Amino acid sequence: MTIKERYEGVIAYFSEAMPSAGSELHYTDPFQLLVAVILSAQCTDKRVNMTTPALFERWPDAASMATATQDDIYPYIRSISYPNNKAKNLAAMARMLSSEFGGVVPDDVEQLQRLPGVGRKTANVVASVIYNKFVMPVDTHVFRVSARIGLTRGAKTPLQTELQLTDHIPAPLLPVAHHWLILHGRYVCTARKPRCGECGILRWCRYGQAAARKAAAGEKKEAPVSK
Repeated sequence: MTIKERYEGVIAYFSEAMPSAGSELHYTDPFQLLVAVILSAQCTDKRVNMTTPALFERWPDAASMATATQDDIYPYIRSISYPNNKAKNLAAMARMLSSEFGGVVPDDVEQLQRLPGVGRKTANVVASVIYNKFVMPVDTHVFRVSARIGLTRGAKTPLQTELQLTDHIPAPLLPVAHHWLILHGRYVCTARKPRCGECGILRWCRYGQAAARKAAAGEKKEAPVSK
């Protein structure tokens, strides 16, 4: 199977199975999504969604959060991974967003990365989800699933994965394709034990096909010899 055929099969399946895939984070505006994505680093969306309602009730926008300190924010997010560092980043991010951007979340990936706590993945998520920019955020799910399926080859970093994916996926599909891969990795192609029996893209998956061949070889080896 060629890489072109693999991409075409995977894209065709997800286009039909998940045409409207989107973020599972809860938010009402760009600022709230930015905060939620910062909090989601090495943390589940479920935990973030449990945490943000009280946080947003206290500081609903950049202007209000800009008045908060790290110590103010910490109690609201202490159940999140790395709460001290994230509280520090949220306070600094809100101050910069208010002072340099008028409280408006920028739509440019490079400008977003100037904000404290915002790396390339977070910037790409916000640009993709809010502004429908043709970018590909790469988190742990996207990195793992892309390699396992065979959409990427030899990618050692998230940036290498991003570049390979954007090279093969049509640009207008990138915002939704990001969610296809995340959701597939979260619920089907799980890290420890992928559910290949439930996988709709098994025929195009390098890992799945290799596992199927191994299983078939094992069954053949164990079959009783006819006399």
